[in-house]
Amino acid sequence: MEPGLNAEVLLAHAMRCDRVYFFAHPEQELREVEWIHYGRYLHERMQGKPTQYITQKQEFYGRDFRVTPDVLIPRPETELLVEAVLERRSGARVMVDVGTGSGAIAVTLALELGRPVAAVDISAGALNVAAANAARLGARVRFAQGDLLHCFGDAVADVVVSNPPYVATGEAAAMQREVRDWEPHLALFAGDSGLNIYKQLAPEAWRVLKPGGLLAMEIGFGQADAVTSLLGDWTGVRVLPDLAGIPRVVVCEKR
Repeated sequence: MEPGLNAEVLLAHAMRCDRVYFFAHPEQELREVEWIHYGRYLHERMQGKPTQYITQKQEFYGRDFRVTPDVLIPRPETELLVEAVLERRSGARVMVDVGTGSGAIAVTLALELGRPVAAVDISAGALNVAAANAARLGARVRFAQGDLLHCFGDAVADVVVSNPPYVATGEAAAMQREVRDWEPHLALFAGDSGLNIYKQLAPEAWRVLKPGGLLAMEIGFGQADAVTSLLGDWTGVRVLPDLAGIPRVVVCEKR
């Protein structure tokens, strides 16, 4: 987010209004309490705290989601993952979102399809945020705490979708401090190669999916070949680029 836009968003948050309000009322002076809040927000931002964690809000698929340092901030690129599932399995009865975080993927799918979705995360803090988002937005999502798909039986799902951790631990030093120092490492890092979760998730998804079931995963920059090489038993393997042309999502089906 550009510095000017950051300042405007934080000012609007301090004034408890939309940004368009103070553009339409340039003559309005801030009350003392608004100055105090605005100064605190600017100080937090200067320390590297992401604007989304200050406002506790991030838009995803046209809806506002609450975010805290317990969850990864949803990125616009992840909307491609949702679209991939909607295009390929809009009639699926059982969908599971693995590593749900804020619940952005599960809640969006539940609302777009008008049916329940299951979601799992290993973090209790993340599940609290996700459950609150589902309740506020009126989405029917069943949440469970667990590691990947260990709490699900065999051949029970039609879709497994995930935006898993995929950053190699050695890349931490080169990351933006807003990400490295503030977002949960549990949702970011996946071993020396960044592939640890994919190596676990692919066989787990194979066990949980019904024949013909869909696995859809977001991937990191430069990981397309490495991830698809783990999917030798799957069929219909495709890599989907985001709007910038960067390979972003891998989809495949259980034979």
